[in-house]
Order: sequence, then C-alpha cells, then structure tokens
Amino acid sequence: MGRIDKLAERYRRHVALPWQKDLAGAERAIFVVYDKADERRLRARKALFELATTKAGHRWFECDLTGAFAEWMAGTEYRDSYFESPEDLGLKLEDDFLEYAAGRVRAVLAAPEADEGSVVAVFGVASLFGFARVSELMQAVEGDVRGRIVVFFPGEYEDGNYRLLDARDGWNYLAVPITLQEEHGAYEA
Repeated sequence: MGRIDKLAERYRRHVALPWQKDLAGAERAIFVVYDKADERRLRARKALFELATTKAGHRWFECDLTGAFAEWMAGTEYRDSYFESPEDLGLKLEDDFLEYAAGRVRAVLAAPEADEGSVVAVFGVASLFGFARVSELMQAVEGDVRGRIVVFFPGEYEDGNYRLLDARDGWNYLAVPITLQEEHGAYEA
C-alpha cells in the first residue's frame, strides 16, 4: 500500500467515527500531513478521501487555494508598482491577502449545503508559503467551521507542532493530525 493510500485509510477510519458536536472550530480541524514531495500524488488520489467521507455519510466540499495569490495579485490596483518595488507589498500581504484567502475558505464553509455533517477539504496551502501563515488562516476561519475542515498539509507534524514545507518553526494547533507516523501523538487507528 502506498503512502497516500495509507493516509486515506487512516483518514477513512477517523472520519467514520461518530462526530462530537460541542467542539470549538479549531477542534473540528483535521490536518492530513504528508511529505511535500507527495503533493502531486495526493492531488491525483484525492478521490480516496472524498469516497471515505461520503461512505461515512458526510458531504464533501473542496476549496483549492493554489491560485489564490495570483488571483489576488491580479485584482490588486497597484500590482504593477508592487512588481517594481516588491518590498512595498509587505503590509498589503499581512492584511489583505490573508483576508482574501480566508474569504475563499469561508465562502465554502458558509455555503448553505455545507452543514454540520459536511467536510470542507482545503488543498493548495503550500502556495500560501511566504505570503500568509496557515496558522493565521485557520484562526481566521475556525469560527465558520460547522462540520469538519480537512487541511491537506505538505510538511511535518511532530510533538504537537506543524511545519509547512518543513521550512520554519512550526506552531501548535488543536487539529487532529493524520500522518504516516504513529508516534508523537499522531492519529492511530
């Protein structure tokens, strides 16, 4: 069984468990953590996760952030001047881009059909690297999670900390980690 198949099987076992209803938004998050080199494999096999979700009796919705920065930049009034002086983009990134990305996720979370029994799957968080932090994105949207939010996270999880793309110090988050490693508090079924 390949790595993505193993992750999908662990996810299947987790999503099939009865859902506790009185959890905070941060506790309704699931992070499927995989090696950054497996991004294309995971995308090609994401139907395994959708199938596991629907077989467990939940609805599946997707939000892909891969093109979020390019779309946001294309809609920015002074984009040409930012290309001439990229250092001027810093403040705009901190506020506007994070809110733009959060708004994209919120739109799926708040859709009428995405109810308490639904899973919203978020792909493409690696494309946020250098522009916005996943931890800040999660804080921005956690109040809008009604069912579960599943973040497909290319990086590492160790000792309660997540590190996107294995590149910087991580952060601790209340999400349920689903990893290939069975130690360090990761999900075991």
